[in-house]
Amino acid sequence: MKPSRCATLTLTLTLGACARVPARAQDPDLAHDAHASAAAMREMGGAQGAESLHMRMTDARPAAPGDSARAAAVVVQMRSALGRYRDVRAAQADGFRQFLPGVTLPVYHFTRRANALGEAFRFDPAHPTSLLYRRDAAGRFQLVGAMYTAPRRFSQDRLDARIPLSIAHWHQHVDWCIPPRGQAARWRETQGGAPRFGPQSPIHTRPACDSAGGVFVPHLFGWMVHANAFAGDDPHEIWSDHHGGQGMEAHGMQGTHDMHGDSMR
Repeated sequence: MKPSRCATLTLTLTLGACARVPARAQDPDLAHDAHASAAAMREMGGAQGAESLHMRMTDARPAAPGDSARAAAVVVQMRSALGRYRDVRAAQADGFRQFLPGVTLPVYHFTRRANALGEAFRFDPAHPTSLLYRRDAAGRFQLVGAMYTAPRRFSQDRLDARIPLSIAHWHQHVDWCIPPRGQAARWRETQGGAPRFGPQSPIHTRPACDSAGGVFVPHLFGWMVHANAFAGDDPHEIWSDHHGGQGMEAHGMQGTHDMHGDSMR
């Protein structure tokens, strides 16, 4: 892979620092592909298989002494620091920007770029990458939690140090095939009754993607975890990431992703 210029690709989750990315992956039409962005957000908010072709989860770990207390402390800090953002206008005033405004999603991410970049170096429950909202029956935004991110180079031990893996389940979006530049209409293509491109595609290898005339993306974003601190008091709901509805006892694109890159190495 040839070294190239520093590329910050503006999908909602601005995780990227300087990346080594092939020229075609830096293409603006790919980096800002609204179809890919929306598909990624729907995958994060919808029910997906825990270990699907395009979703990688952290391994389940047996509970260690202090895990529950550590996770509970994160929730306490979140509720104390983020409660003011129940009013979405307060979040916007503090620099959180809605991802894909106007697009209907199961969960709405309001992201603060500075927080996303900071999470590469520290974990602070008071400064999440994104605030998570759902819409109520009247269309109002209701705060349900926050999303935290970490560089994809992080080991599971480093993720566990942030939030214990016996309780929380970090995930990555992996092995996507997307249409090349200027071919957005190809998002409608199907293969074997499934979409040819994106998170529901059966294509999950570079050779298969090349054969389909697509662009292979090994990693979208880095590691991510949802903490639904405002959804209730049940720890299963708080730490469910909604990818297949996995809770504590389970698991034995206009936002920012690293396409082909070593971003967040």
